[in-house]
Amino acid sequence: MNARLASAPLHFTKMQGAGNDFVVLDLRDGAPPPDAGLAARLADRHFGIGCDQILTIEPPRSAEAVAAYRIWNSDGSPSQQCGNGARCVAAWLVRDGAAQGDEFVIDSPVAAHHIDRLGGGEYAVAMGVPEFTPARIPLLGFMHAREEYLLPVQGESLRFGAVSMGNPHAVLEVGLVDAAPVERLGALLQQHASFPESVNVGFAQVIDRGHIRLRVYERGVGETLACGSGACAAAVVLMQRGRMERDAKVSLPGGELRIRWPSPQSQVVMSGPARFVFDGEWDA
Repeated sequence: MNARLASAPLHFTKMQGAGNDFVVLDLRDGAPPPDAGLAARLADRHFGIGCDQILTIEPPRSAEAVAAYRIWNSDGSPSQQCGNGARCVAAWLVRDGAAQGDEFVIDSPVAAHHIDRLGGGEYAVAMGVPEFTPARIPLLGFMHAREEYLLPVQGESLRFGAVSMGNPHAVLEVGLVDAAPVERLGALLQQHASFPESVNVGFAQVIDRGHIRLRVYERGVGETLACGSGACAAAVVLMQRGRMERDAKVSLPGGELRIRWPSPQSQVVMSGPARFVFDGEWDA
């Protein structure tokens, strides 16, 4: 059992970005991160606080960063990247006073990210250069990057794009996102041997060249109201195919994000809201 369960009440902040919700814990004093049992209890929407993921604020790992953070899924497994979480961490650090000014850097589990404070509770995060090489996603069974992959899955042939945004993503273009079999196909792809680290699965409907609708089935969580890295992944896959402009809107069930990818060599920049819901103490 995590030592925190036997100690004083746990201070936390509940936050959300486009409906993707988080429990934020300040671990800059060196306290241990939540183990799987504590993560599950915190994330439980009936007996805990309730969240998609847990964010732990920690001392910076790079010289230029004001702080670092890690991401824990509701099943206790670690995650490498979370764009909505990055914006919430940025807002938390601004409120805390650790981040000052309109530009600063935070360390995620995979990279250092430049943050721009846009005002009105909006933040822009440089999410890195997308990686399409199959071995780097990782996606097994393919030597070279393709705009579209074909994979037999339980008698179906699924067509999808694939990319790493610091975490693996598969993107399926669909005619009507409301009718997409998100849970069924998402779970099948996550369990497929071609994705040895599992995969976040996005279902994207192109409205026009400047706008898509998106639903995402996340690793270790299930479908969420929003997924920042998933929005980046869907946008760059469709931009690469020429289906979208390089500055476009992504509408998710919980809200809207703006994704800009000026060129194949550029970082993807994601802009969107970060909101405080409440602060509290949790006593197990």
